[in-house]
Amino acid sequence: MKYISTRGDQTQRGFSEILLEGLAPDGGLYLPTSYPKIDDATLSKWRGLSYAELAFEILSLYIDDIPASDLKAIAAKTYTKAVYGFDAIVPLKKLEDGVYLEALSNGPTLAFKDMAMQLLGNLFEYELGRRGEQLNILGATSGDTGSAAEYAMRGKHGVRVFMLSPHGRMSPFQQAQMFSLQDPNIHNLAVEGVFDDCQDIVKAVSNDLEFKRKYKIGTVNSINWARLLAQVVYYFAGYFQATKSNTEKVSFTVPSGNFGNICAGHVARMMGLPVHQLVAATNENDVLDEFFRTGTYRVRKGAETYETSSPSMDISKASNFERFVFDLLDRDGSRVKTLFKDEVEVKGSFQVSADEFKHVPQYGFLSGKSTHADRLRTIKDTFDRFGLMVDTHTADGLKVAREHLTPGVPMLVLETALPAKFAETIFEATGRQPERPHWIAGLDGLEDRPKRFTVVPADVDMVKDYITRHCQD
Repeated sequence: MKYISTRGDQTQRGFSEILLEGLAPDGGLYLPTSYPKIDDATLSKWRGLSYAELAFEILSLYIDDIPASDLKAIAAKTYTKAVYGFDAIVPLKKLEDGVYLEALSNGPTLAFKDMAMQLLGNLFEYELGRRGEQLNILGATSGDTGSAAEYAMRGKHGVRVFMLSPHGRMSPFQQAQMFSLQDPNIHNLAVEGVFDDCQDIVKAVSNDLEFKRKYKIGTVNSINWARLLAQVVYYFAGYFQATKSNTEKVSFTVPSGNFGNICAGHVARMMGLPVHQLVAATNENDVLDEFFRTGTYRVRKGAETYETSSPSMDISKASNFERFVFDLLDRDGSRVKTLFKDEVEVKGSFQVSADEFKHVPQYGFLSGKSTHADRLRTIKDTFDRFGLMVDTHTADGLKVAREHLTPGVPMLVLETALPAKFAETIFEATGRQPERPHWIAGLDGLEDRPKRFTVVPADVDMVKDYITRHCQD
């Protein structure tokens, strides 16, 4: 299995090479040269597997430069009840006829990002140990990626983390999760700006090939293919729990900001998973909803990016969207480069042609938007009717999911985080404080612990300088 860039560089690279690279040298994102196709017999064989076994089977289709025995051991080490609290790892809960919630947030940081980040941490440690090298990870977070990455990488041999977050724009719980870590290999930089400023800095540093190679810069954002690949697994796991035979189809609704989570669903569908629809649910920052309604991808500036009660989706430039557009445009790398490098970076937007846009439905994509008032109503309704608290992002997903139900087709809403991470809004909606999961240690008094972070301006050179001064710590 080899990988190429979405922007036209046809140099084929192996998995272990792109694992540590992040962005391709031409600024594009990596995708496999083709998607492996899963037949009916394989789907049937996979139905009875544990989550770790299923992960190994899917990963092994894309990773052929790590010995199978080692890859199997890494998957088994990653996906355990001890880490995720449940044997099923991602248990499915029926809410009402046709609507299900797939639990993805039972890991150490109470967010779905743990599903991939825990695997990424183990893969990094394995590959760096194999090479005898070190890696300086540069990442950006709107709330959940940062803590998931830091908890996955803390104490890992040969790895340092430099995580950028928008100063003052995360929930108190999210800030405390990240900033209370005292591990010397973890560095938190609070950027004076919005998430897109953080993401732009990560991309700018990654595109400086000389700096990137000199200081061994890698990424953990979902621009890293390995992280997106790990997320493909839970689409298959959810499908097997929701169906009894391979003749059945399901739909997925995914709260989406950076398009990484739902892009994994696109990959699963391209592999042959019987997916009817993939529904992108946005909050007030509705860049993706606008595209799927109109064919226009219009990036918002920082001043136009709303600060909402589902902050992990306060994103106006969806990095992973480029992967889908690459497939939509029949893998025309030069056209993708023109759209994302020339038009988006210069004009802030692009419009696909009417002929190109008409192909979107064949990939199963739909979308919808949810507001703060919608979130409050959905959180209260879910608690009143089912005795279940959901977080703000999952509420966005539930609201939009109900707008796109198809009779006879189960709709699986992907849980984004546990409600404990957004207690203020949960209390506003229900008048109750959310409980913290009992199987995860260290959550009591989290917000009161000493915090360790550095405030920096939204300046690429200043971030580079910080990395240079601390990359040998």
